[in-house]
Amino acid sequence: MEQLFEVITFNEAGLVPAVAQDAGSGEILMMAWMNREAIEETLREGRVCYWSRSRGRLWRKGEQSGHVQRLVEMRVDCDGDTLVLKVEQTGAACHTGRLSCMFRLVHPDGTVETASEPIVDPGDVYGR
Repeated sequence: MEQLFEVITFNEAGLVPAVAQDAGSGEILMMAWMNREAIEETLREGRVCYWSRSRGRLWRKGEQSGHVQRLVEMRVDCDGDTLVLKVEQTGAACHTGRLSCMFRLVHPDGTVETASEPIVDPGDVYGR
């Protein structure tokens, strides 16, 4: 593990952005933050774990929704300041019930379009 942590550049809060990408389709699913402990747990367990800034603790993707991410591959960019997690996603990655959090399409004129609809009712997953 030490070799890995020698190439990762954490920010002043001890975090690094992690972009989750569907291992099969290549679609970007979401972005979240990881700290050293989240990275270690993800590599050890094979289930993606992030650091939740709002909760102030580790957050195992799908712990409430059941929509887990299984790690297929982890990559570190050239500067060491961004991770890409290729994952197998179960259910929706986004708390809005969509497969991807990246569902807003921005047109050249600055207008924004919703490019995908929810695949599950977020109320059924997270309660009302």
